Amino acid sequence: METARHRNTWHIHPDPEALARRLAAAVARMAREAITARGAFHLVVAGGTTPRAAYALLPQLGSDWQCWHLYHGDERCLPPQDPDRNSLMLDTVWLSRVPIPTRQIHHIPAERGADVAARDYAAVLPPHAFDLVLLGVGEDGHTASLFPGHDWGMAKNGPATIAVHDAAKAPPQRVSLSGWRLQYTREMFFMAAGGGKRSALTAWRRGEPIPAATVGTTADVWLDNAAWPEMVPGTI
Repeated sequence: METARHRNTWHIHPDPEALARRLAAAVARMAREAITARGAFHLVVAGGTTPRAAYALLPQLGSDWQCWHLYHGDERCLPPQDPDRNSLMLDTVWLSRVPIPTRQIHHIPAERGADVAARDYAAVLPPHAFDLVLLGVGEDGHTASLFPGHDWGMAKNGPATIAVHDAAKAPPQRVSLSGWRLQYTREMFFMAAGGGKRSALTAWRRGEPIPAATVGTTADVWLDNAAWPEMVPGTI
């Protein structure tokens, strides 16, 4: 019987710079394909440091910006101008440089508090599948703001968004798309760089039920050499 880890495709790159270049090119290509096929590209973006370099490359690679629709996988409950906000990072390195219509950029209003923001954000999500979901992998195996030991929202009759009040990393209050809503997508990419992610990725390849592996059962995983677990008994 095939396990979830054997349904992943692993893209290994020599360093974070090469990873960012190839990832940005893949996102731009998928946008072109989605716009050609369906007239729009619905993308869920990840926060954190790993995707930042890829986002910075997209202004020179993307096109048809009026057809892009952006959503967040999660957000920290902080003021909009706090440097730890995912939305601020995205605006700084990418969105301020391209003409995506403002009405098509859907930041999570996390400054309203986790419960209110989760309720409000669920109302702006599209009824159809996303075209691409981008996600990171934490050192503990979390993805978006779905942490070990918490409810990841995998039940398909559950809410599309989750209010998090006790995240394992600061700040404790966050808003996240639920696991099933992240999975409701045509394609899913995970990104990880650096030796600090190797333990979580080793657990993933062993088939351990960490949040990233549970959500990313059929995902493409984009890594640099430092993050790649070279020897994992029982995997191929």
